[in-house]
Amino acid sequence: MKIFISAGEASGDLHASELMKALSAARGDISFTFLGGDLMEHAASTPPLIHYRHMAYMGFSEVIRHLPDIAANLRTARRALLAERPDAVVLVDYPGFNLKLAKTAWKAGIPVYWYISPKVWAWKEYRLPKLRRYVRRMLCILPFEREYFRSKGMEVTYVGNPSVEEIDRRLASATPVEELLRNHGIDTSRPLLTLVPGSRMGEIRNNLPVMDAVARRHPGLTAVIAGAPGIAPEVYASFSSCPVVSGATSSLMAGAVAALVTSGTATLECALAGTPQVVCYRANGSRLSYNIMKRILHIPFVSLPNLIAGREVIPEMLVHLCTPDLVDARLTDILPGAPGREKQIAGYSLIRERLGHRSAAVTAAETILKDFK
Repeated sequence: MKIFISAGEASGDLHASELMKALSAARGDISFTFLGGDLMEHAASTPPLIHYRHMAYMGFSEVIRHLPDIAANLRTARRALLAERPDAVVLVDYPGFNLKLAKTAWKAGIPVYWYISPKVWAWKEYRLPKLRRYVRRMLCILPFEREYFRSKGMEVTYVGNPSVEEIDRRLASATPVEELLRNHGIDTSRPLLTLVPGSRMGEIRNNLPVMDAVARRHPGLTAVIAGAPGIAPEVYASFSSCPVVSGATSSLMAGAVAALVTSGTATLECALAGTPQVVCYRANGSRLSYNIMKRILHIPFVSLPNLIAGREVIPEMLVHLCTPDLVDARLTDILPGAPGREKQIAGYSLIRERLGHRSAAVTAAETILKDFK
């Protein structure tokens, strides 16, 4: 059995690699062609057709600058898909690119499964007709998505959330944070403040300067940047003098007294690690951008913990609100002894309860393979 998988960023690489392992464990004759990263390469024992670091472009201007690269990647992916004629295509998030691949597969009569659904419930609902046409089944990882997609006339399965098992597994085997910091020559005498500025260049450029400015206001904390795969240390050094530790985000978040986290999957991982956090999303920082965003979005929150809980558990400092002064005020409110800390931790319990305990990768693999018995 041949499966084609497309993941366009670091989190997709992680989740897709676990799905690949589950598919291989359930059926021994599976081979993969994929767009992704090092974790998927390890799971498949073969290199990616395109590495996600050549795909993960964020924001309008960055996408415009790289349009020739994006077009070339799409041509390469389409040619490989049609040449391989896989039994199934599995798309992992990354909707702008993957929706075009879905159309190619649909036209070729190849069934499409979407693992980690596009967030059309937040914005860009105009994509729904194409999703409804091209995708055989949505494999959702957020509980509220099940009813949303069903109400739009789509086949959908809630498979559980991969972050739950992944964060628990990583924390169980992780190097203790004090040992990790000592191994990198970092001071362990003060509590740790972890900075998670994202996995894309645009996110780091926009958010790390704010995080760095806030960290400098807390000399009693040791601030450390959680480095993302594929991002060179020099990139972080151009925005902050804080030390960087790569490949250990979960340990750094779990061992921290608090964290500043760019909006995205990392906010949920930080919540599952039990560490109080402030969400930062600077973008271009203008009030106009904020007002436009509020009009476009169809949801009351942008962070996954708040969406899952159905209320504000963690503070969201978005666009023009993401300033050193305002972020620092919210950080101070969740440090030990502050009133917001226990309230946020209590909210984390509700989030775990709503996500459940099933293995998302195993359930997704079973759902896909059920159609090929």
